[in-house]
Amino acid sequence: MINLYFAWSWVLVGLVTGTVQGLFFHREDWLGGYGSWPRRLSRLGHIAFFGTGLINMCFAFTALLLQLDTPLIDTVGWMLIIGAVSMSTICYLSAWRKPFRHLFFIPVISLLLGVGLFAYALFAADVPGF
Repeated sequence: MINLYFAWSWVLVGLVTGTVQGLFFHREDWLGGYGSWPRRLSRLGHIAFFGTGLINMCFAFTALLLQLDTPLIDTVGWMLIIGAVSMSTICYLSAWRKPFRHLFFIPVISLLLGVGLFAYALFAADVPGF
């Protein structure tokens, strides 16, 4: 399942971005200071790699464990990947240029639809033992 490969890749990217950002965090004026918009959004982008990576990982393990294999599951998988990629990307773009914040509806809708459709698929599935 592509989401499992994606999830581990996304965790790796989160570690790499955290390492790079960590080289500068000790500087109080880095990206305008601790409370500045660019620094807050950069931290959020870094953490989003882990959070959305874990969502993809949980989805993949659950779908594999319950042997869910339908077109709806494929759609959910792609919605979660789109949400993950767009969330971190828009965080970093917004840190760079504030107007990019208006694009946050893309990851939010993708992730909400993905998780909502997956919840529906789980309740609709007739899984023995559950």
